[in-house]
Amino acid sequence: MSNVNLKTESGRPAPMNREQRLVLIIAILASFVSFLDGTVVTVALPAIQRDLGGGLTTQQWIVDAYLITLGALILVAGSLSDVYGRILIIRIGLILFGITSIAIAVAPTAEFLIIARAFQGVAGALLVPSSLALITSNFRGPAQARAIGIWTAATTSAMIAGPLLGGIFVDVLSWRYVFVINVIPIAIAMWLLAVLGHSDTHRSKVAIDWLGAALCTLGLGGAVYALIEQPTLGWGSPQIWIPLTVGVLSFAGFLVRQALARAPMMPLGLFRIRNFWSGNVATAFIYGALSLNGFVVGVYLQQGAGLPATLAGLAMLPSTLLMIALSSRVGTLAGRWGPRLFMTIGPAIMAVGALLLLTVSSEFSYWTQVLPSVIVFGLGLVLTVSPLTSAILGSMDPSRSGIASAVNNAVSRVAGLLVIAMLGAIVGGALDLTGLHRAAIVTAIFMVIGAVVSFAGIRNPPRSASGASQSEPS
Repeated sequence: MSNVNLKTESGRPAPMNREQRLVLIIAILASFVSFLDGTVVTVALPAIQRDLGGGLTTQQWIVDAYLITLGALILVAGSLSDVYGRILIIRIGLILFGITSIAIAVAPTAEFLIIARAFQGVAGALLVPSSLALITSNFRGPAQARAIGIWTAATTSAMIAGPLLGGIFVDVLSWRYVFVINVIPIAIAMWLLAVLGHSDTHRSKVAIDWLGAALCTLGLGGAVYALIEQPTLGWGSPQIWIPLTVGVLSFAGFLVRQALARAPMMPLGLFRIRNFWSGNVATAFIYGALSLNGFVVGVYLQQGAGLPATLAGLAMLPSTLLMIALSSRVGTLAGRWGPRLFMTIGPAIMAVGALLLLTVSSEFSYWTQVLPSVIVFGLGLVLTVSPLTSAILGSMDPSRSGIASAVNNAVSRVAGLLVIAMLGAIVGGALDLTGLHRAAIVTAIFMVIGAVVSFAGIRNPPRSASGASQSEPS
């Protein structure tokens, strides 16, 4: 498929052809299920706890089991995408995601569910980088920025709409049906892949760094286990400091491996590119804050404010509508003006939105205490996500788009993983009103850091004669 950047006389991207439309829809659907399951579970946690037992620690594990394998293996998936082809990896990921979703839906115990969530993270790792790489290899210049904007609107809306869908299923049917809904977009995506009939691209000389993958998984797993279980067992317990030590040493070994390996899964040389390294640092703080905010608000609205699951999910609907309405336009503007301004203002606005949660009191009112936060937060989110993705992937040569998107997605998942693992320390051991306020302050601090990093680190690409920003060379 051609990736020629066609423009109109005004410098705007020409309309997409049939194949490009199919590519974009497939990429959206493949990513949709991964993003959806990353958030839909939040509003279902209280119901899962009532059905299968467990407390805050179990809730943390249900979220983090998915993020551990997703965050660790998404790097391998980027290499797999480059070696075996984006379309093949997407197909495998869709099938595995469907199987694990059904396994979660029939889980008899919390332990079984947690294990199934870990395998589901493996499937999710195959989907996201391959989907973005499919876009970046078929769109260039302003057309790429617009396509990423559309992808962002759909996938980020899935992240925000997940609690709404989850709430409806929890209240009307059962939390188990929350995970079965993945079958529909998976089936549509598989059909569209057959319709596309597009020949895959391969880089057969690229090796897969399985040792690096094992070290990364062990490193994240050990650190997360220690962070989650520490409030119960204490830092002095061998059950805490031994896994933590193994995790830290394993992750250090992973970094050494990446520096010395002939074909590393995360080439450290990528971080010599200014927009790539600064964009990923900003990603770590911004997505860590997003994960914290989503988890805390989703659970507090049910367990603290007493809302049913459906209303707790509806609470985030204004942000979803803002993403749907504005993300494509923001993506186009970022392609024309450059990402730096958006990546600076967006997180700062989200920080203000987070601090508005400090108005929540024991006399709870969604309309005056939560809704203003949701709207302001949503505006900041729509200004941030698409330009952030464009800044990072636009700094890469198309041949490296698979690994570049994998690294960025890994950073975002690991950031969320570690923040959720530290949730007990952040909220003070309980998700009560004080815990909500503490989480809001930490969220705002992370967002401000993300804004400062973006302002100081991101550089807009040179502008063409038509006024559109061009991707910087790698």
